[in-house]
Amino acid sequence: MTEIESHADAGSIESHPGLESSTVAPMAQMPNVVALGEGVAAADSTVEAGLELKVRSQWSYARDRFVRHRLAMASLIVLIFVFGVGAFANFVAPYSYSAIDLTNILHPPTTVGQHYFGTDEIGRDYFSRVIYGIRTSMEVGIFVAIVSSIIGLIIGAIAGYYGGWLDNLLMRVTDLVLTLPALAILLVASALLGAGNQWRVSLILALFFWTGLARIVRGIFLSLREKEYVEAAKAAGSHDIRIMFRHILPNTLGPVVVNGTLAVATAIITEAALSFLGFGIKPPTPSLGSLVVSGQSNPQKWWLTIFPGLTILLIVLCINFIGDGLRDALDPTQRRVRA
Repeated sequence: MTEIESHADAGSIESHPGLESSTVAPMAQMPNVVALGEGVAAADSTVEAGLELKVRSQWSYARDRFVRHRLAMASLIVLIFVFGVGAFANFVAPYSYSAIDLTNILHPPTTVGQHYFGTDEIGRDYFSRVIYGIRTSMEVGIFVAIVSSIIGLIIGAIAGYYGGWLDNLLMRVTDLVLTLPALAILLVASALLGAGNQWRVSLILALFFWTGLARIVRGIFLSLREKEYVEAAKAAGSHDIRIMFRHILPNTLGPVVVNGTLAVATAIITEAALSFLGFGIKPPTPSLGSLVVSGQSNPQKWWLTIFPGLTILLIVLCINFIGDGLRDALDPTQRRVRA
């Protein structure tokens, strides 16, 4: 009985010569199959649970930090509303800024006839003039910010990247402009070139607002031009213009954006100061600065200076809060939102 069983066992083994290759070999590969199955199951469960990892850029982190800055977000909403009203002044203002009504001279603010900010000395609706003044001041501020940022960016980039005598020359010119009394030079330039036109005044302001940004960009370029990725770009055959504006410039956009934002507020205030001194935008074109000046001839009519003055204050405060939020958001070392 034992002999028969032993022969049967031997025969069964011999009759399946491929048993070892077809059964044992797949068993040896089982750990890999199990591991792969576990990985797929884990990935599926992660996706179902909404825990998948996403690659995020520094700009996405900056955007989230800015959104959490409540004061900056509120200021951005208010500024968009104010600038939107100015941009669509033709549709929002109840009257033209030059429409004269001699039957409503120096009337205080009232809802009658939609004179919400009253009227001036020749019966023009002051609410409409303030709205058109917002558009003029907005155009001046944005133009000055863009042009001065471009000039400062180019000069600072060239000085910081090349260094040497070119850096010394450009920085000495920058220091010369910085040492000049800005308001006095602006008054002389306005007198020589002619004041009154908003674009001429904007160009004069832009030619004096680039110095601060140029020094900031120059310092950043001096630091970044020694980085490994710049050396790698040079070894790959990239020319200087590509390295400057494709590889280094994106790392300087934080200070550029913040400086450009604050330049809008500075330009609006400076234009108002020039108008107050008689060298800014001339009537009949309304600007917030010229409206404040026009109210000085009737000091007892408080609405002629209060409303355009409060509008300037609101715009400048919103821009400063937005700049503060941008500075916190674009700072890679910032871990907390202050407001």
